[in-house]
Amino acid sequence: MQRSFRLTRSEDFKRVRRDGKSYAHPLVVLIALNRENNDQPRVRVGVAAGKSVGTAVYRNRAKRLLREAMRTLLPSLASVASGSDLILIARPALAYASLTDVREALLTLLQRAKLISSQA
Repeated sequence: MQRSFRLTRSEDFKRVRRDGKSYAHPLVVLIALNRENNDQPRVRVGVAAGKSVGTAVYRNRAKRLLREAMRTLLPSLASVASGSDLILIARPALAYASLTDVREALLTLLQRAKLISSQA
């Protein structure tokens, strides 16, 4: 996932966590928030993995899996969810999941959040 699509500032993370709507899955939690001022029409995605996921090796693997799965979904997200901020929070089971499982989990969450069509 390109850096321009990433959510990096801690203020942005706090704002999305405070005001966003969350959707849960056994592998990942999605928190979504539409930005009021659409100065950037693109979707921005932040990825987090806490210590409950495991050691640094497992946390980094979980974040890499989430970024790669999201990278393949970004083109279909751009039309519907432009101007949205998303946070993906890894759950402990994600460290042992395959890329296909992670992609399916993200598709499910994005469909529940109405950020992607069911045909993606």
